[in-house]
Amino acid sequence: MDRLLRSRLGSNLTLIAASAAVPAAAMHFLISEEHAPVSATQHLFIMAVGSAIAALASGTLMWAGFRRRETRAVVAGGAFAAMTLILAIHGLATPGVLIGPNGVVAVAGGLALPVGGAILTVAALPALRGPRHLRTVALALVGLLGFIAVLGATGFVDPAAVPAVPGYDSPEAIALLIVGTVFFLIVASRAVRTFALTRRTGDLVVVVGIVWLGMALVPVLVLDPYTWVWWTGHALELLGVGLVGVPVALDVHRGRPSHPLVGDLPAAELVAEEEAFLGARVRVLMTRLAAKDASTEEHTRRVAEWAVRIGEALGLSAGRLHDLALGGLLHDIGKLSIPDAILGKPGALTDVEMDVIRRHPVLGDELLVELGYPAQIRRVVRGHHERLDGTGYPDGRGGDELDLETRILAVADVWDALVSPRVYRGAWSPERAMALLVAESATAFDPRCVDALRVLTGVTPAAADAPLADAA
Repeated sequence: MDRLLRSRLGSNLTLIAASAAVPAAAMHFLISEEHAPVSATQHLFIMAVGSAIAALASGTLMWAGFRRRETRAVVAGGAFAAMTLILAIHGLATPGVLIGPNGVVAVAGGLALPVGGAILTVAALPALRGPRHLRTVALALVGLLGFIAVLGATGFVDPAAVPAVPGYDSPEAIALLIVGTVFFLIVASRAVRTFALTRRTGDLVVVVGIVWLGMALVPVLVLDPYTWVWWTGHALELLGVGLVGVPVALDVHRGRPSHPLVGDLPAAELVAEEEAFLGARVRVLMTRLAAKDASTEEHTRRVAEWAVRIGEALGLSAGRLHDLALGGLLHDIGKLSIPDAILGKPGALTDVEMDVIRRHPVLGDELLVELGYPAQIRRVVRGHHERLDGTGYPDGRGGDELDLETRILAVADVWDALVSPRVYRGAWSPERAMALLVAESATAFDPRCVDALRVLTGVTPAAADAPLADAA
């Protein structure tokens, strides 16, 4: 388990570090004491334009959240709204434009990102899932935004009374940098997990946006104001809001819960929403399978759901759960090549017909090769009828030759096949089906997978003397 945790942490940090590479390189080459030739009026204009763009992204996200009654989307939109408002105050407080020297510009510039990061961190609270607390959250966000606006207005009334903190590279700035970095690392880790599950471009964009927001803390808080590298902080703030806000808003607008900011995508939802998360090509194959044999298509969905739930229980990484979901959906795709007369035969199959049926893992593997699917997907498709003791088919592999994903899929496949009615027999009771799996643990099936299924189903195996002979 320690190795698994280290692997997950390493994958998260690798993607986060890759996302940070571009802004880090930009800051490295731009760092100097030379101030950029940007006047106070230009600073105000740039901040006004950037804040307007950020406000549009946050407004779209909040509006979509209200329409779909998705509280977490509203909270995420509120985080960006708070950052936008504070940045607008920062721009309006530019010394020498609307007011003279003041501390408001420093306070607003230093608080925008940490406040936004704190609200995004809160968005993952389980209590905020769904519409239950939508009204309360909306009122709280309105109150927070009003409070920020009142504080900003108060600062403009008496700007000299506001201390110019945090000064760049001051103890206060360092503290905000540490706190803000922790917040954005938490949110980035959630987004990385979601991307590992979905492999969607939009979720990757969210990862990059969150990391860029976190990177913006460095020039904004600890580097000399108005230098070229300091301006990269403002650019990263505005780009980050757009990169995060737009994909999340599009998800919610399309009627889908948004997961990157909260990292709560259940692996089973990959199966339920296969076109959204696994690609249109999978949907096409599933549609073809449903047209040929609806019961097989329904079986593959249930098997995929059970498989990813077992995989989650066993601690598989998000990337492996993605592959397991895909392999589960496609594990019987080879039956597209099986004659209808055999696939839908209501009685027992002859030996010749059984040989044809037993070719479906190979036929599925060959089809996926033609379609360009990777080896890790084809491996579980080809191997889902293999057994630990080598008595399965088509290759008679067993033991260490079978990876954990294949072992999981084998258990999920047999479980659903037994508890579901078939054209040639009725469904077994869950207790009887579980008894067979338990009886054949460590010989045909991996005990870890069977135990995980028992916990998930809550099914107690039937008595040992119950007949199991007709399990075919």
